Amino acid sequence: MEITPMHWAIFIVAVLFFLALDLGVFHREARKVNFREALAWSGLWASLALLFGSYVSVYRGFTEGTEFITGYIIELSLSMDNVFVIALIFGYFRVPAELQHRVLFWGIMGALVMRGVMIVAGAALIREFHWILYFFGLFLVYSGVKMLLQTDEEGVEPEKNPFIKLARKWFPVTNEFEGQNFLTTLNGKRALTPLALVLVMIETTDLVFALDSIPAIFAVTQKEFIVFTSNVFAILGLRSLYFVLANAIEYFRYLKFGLSLVLVFIGGKMLAEMAEIKISVVASLYIVAGIIITSIIVSIGTARKHPDPALYKESDDPKPDDAPKPDGDSAAAEKSGS
Repeated sequence: MEITPMHWAIFIVAVLFFLALDLGVFHREARKVNFREALAWSGLWASLALLFGSYVSVYRGFTEGTEFITGYIIELSLSMDNVFVIALIFGYFRVPAELQHRVLFWGIMGALVMRGVMIVAGAALIREFHWILYFFGLFLVYSGVKMLLQTDEEGVEPEKNPFIKLARKWFPVTNEFEGQNFLTTLNGKRALTPLALVLVMIETTDLVFALDSIPAIFAVTQKEFIVFTSNVFAILGLRSLYFVLANAIEYFRYLKFGLSLVLVFIGGKMLAEMAEIKISVVASLYIVAGIIITSIIVSIGTARKHPDPALYKESDDPKPDDAPKPDGDSAAAEKSGS
């Protein structure tokens, strides 16, 4: 069975339907997402991904089905590091728990569009210049080593984000959140709320992570439909996964080590093809899954024996003195939500 534009259309419409159901029915009002609910949604998206992988195996063959599952695991694993960065962003901006789902929803929507464009562009480049796969391989090895050497002390620095600088230059920014609104009115002019800055930070963070994850899945397959669908399922699962993992960072202290090994392995797999050494998709699936599972097991075991006291040094209570202050003169201005 050939993949036709109809398959693309049906898949995209189905995804949009689930997203509309999520925002319009289950999360219409701003509220905190509890652990049990997030776990249920994570299980739902994982189950749908496995069902879709089974569908691909039946109608496109075992190889493509395995490519989808391998790609999904790679993308979901790399997204887990993104979860912890998002937690830092929410902490920096003091985002209320009841507003986090909404900003993640629109962040995911933007990520889907952005990754779709990157996948189409990447596939076109590979078709024209096959050697670019080896460049991807070198880049992934470099990214893996860089991730391994990064310290946990590196925090969120919005003032260095060029998109944040641009947003501040074009629009005034309020000091206070305006409910779920990204825009408000300040002195009769359109203005951004801090929630809009959070959204910009999340989108740019995903862009950085996509520079690793998109080349990584091209090491498994160059079939656009498989690459895109595995990315979509991983990204959709990321939102609910955040609410599961954000408060359990202590239990994943060695995950970054595992992710760095995954990047190095995938990059090495790409480079090995230059010497006509091929690693099968099934072997890649076992290796990637083995690395991630091992890093999680070691992390959990270590965290239980030796809890990290640094995680409990700071209180979660808001501290007005160190909270971000977008504009010095906006506090006294009149605002009305949009």
